[in-house]
Amino acid sequence: MTVNSSWIVGALVSIWLSSQAGIAADVKAFVGAGIYDGTGKPVIEKATLVVTDGRVTSVGPSSQVRAPKGAQVIHVDGKTIIPGLISAHAHTADITGKKTGLTEESVLQQLGVYARYGITTVFSLGGEVAPAFKVRDSQDVTSLDRARIYVGGPVIIGKTPEEIRAMVNQVADMKPNYIKMRVDDNLGTIQKAAPALYKAAIEEAHRRGLRYFVHFFYREDAKDLLRSGADFLAHSVRDKEVDDEFLTLAKKAGVCYSPTLTREVSTFVYESTPKFFSDPFFLKEADPQVIAELNDPKYQLAMQSNKSAQAYKAALPTAEKNLKKISDAGIPIAMGTDSGASADRFEGYFEHLEMQMMAESGMTPGMILKSATGDAANCMKVTNVGTLEKGRWADLVVLDKNPLDDIRNTRTISSVWIAGNQVKR
Repeated sequence: MTVNSSWIVGALVSIWLSSQAGIAADVKAFVGAGIYDGTGKPVIEKATLVVTDGRVTSVGPSSQVRAPKGAQVIHVDGKTIIPGLISAHAHTADITGKKTGLTEESVLQQLGVYARYGITTVFSLGGEVAPAFKVRDSQDVTSLDRARIYVGGPVIIGKTPEEIRAMVNQVADMKPNYIKMRVDDNLGTIQKAAPALYKAAIEEAHRRGLRYFVHFFYREDAKDLLRSGADFLAHSVRDKEVDDEFLTLAKKAGVCYSPTLTREVSTFVYESTPKFFSDPFFLKEADPQVIAELNDPKYQLAMQSNKSAQAYKAALPTAEKNLKKISDAGIPIAMGTDSGASADRFEGYFEHLEMQMMAESGMTPGMILKSATGDAANCMKVTNVGTLEKGRWADLVVLDKNPLDDIRNTRTISSVWIAGNQVKR
């Protein structure tokens, strides 16, 4: 959902009403930290960030920006502040391991997990029903203290172009933020959507003013999707190295690329006990029952012999090489994971693991951090989050260590704030 000027009118009305009632604005000043604002500019050392009624009102060196009189001063000397992280491909879905089903309560519970990991905005790419839409529609408030969510609604399916168009319109009537479709044969185990089907979906989505986000696997499919007008590549090319034609098509289309490397990891890593099962940062939020199921020797043995698992494992190095090549070509990267699509894709933690893998693929910490903040916001067409600029929501993470030194420092979370409200951790 692209944010327009309506929030400005609302903010002005709120300020006027508060002044008439004699109610003071809620003002906070974060003082002393280095601030990375999400735009790619260098860190502002020993800075001050002022937040008024949930939005950034000023940011700069403490020698130039002062805490307003009466503000709540939060001393963060020696720490680093970054914008709240954005996961451009995640899910809040009714999956094994979530006991409450897909209800408003379960959506909020999942968004709470994301928030505690510093993921303050989540783009859920398919499978959402009414409760998730309701949660989305209630988030533009100054009292927010959980992650924001944007939704795609049911994933588009159909056997004919007519069925596809009908479903696109059915979903569009739900007022999603985008349309999501799978163009994949699941490693040859199902029928792949034919070009006539995804072209019909793209045309109808665009007619309804919606962007088309696509799940895919193969390089040649990605090329034709780009030619056909796809708006967002929600996974990696994994079968072959991307070539100049792909890079040219992606640049010309202005399309962003979400690598979701951890999606591949989740398909095979439980063939044995992964190292992160002993990571306190992981264990703080992980479901013990899910861990026990994944640690079951019978489950691990089955994964060792699972053809699909081993095929995805073999495809991961290609995805990593392609990420480096695509990033080097200047194509915007939007950090995403496919977390939450199943219980073994751990929400929140996988976003930090994804950024670590992006670094191992050859991206610099600065490139990765921008892909999870300002670039992700630009890719997803949201203008109220992603950077710590005047007028945007004060969604931010206070870190003990600078992630521009080592991207793994995103895990050194001191506190998380959404709309200027501290998230309970």
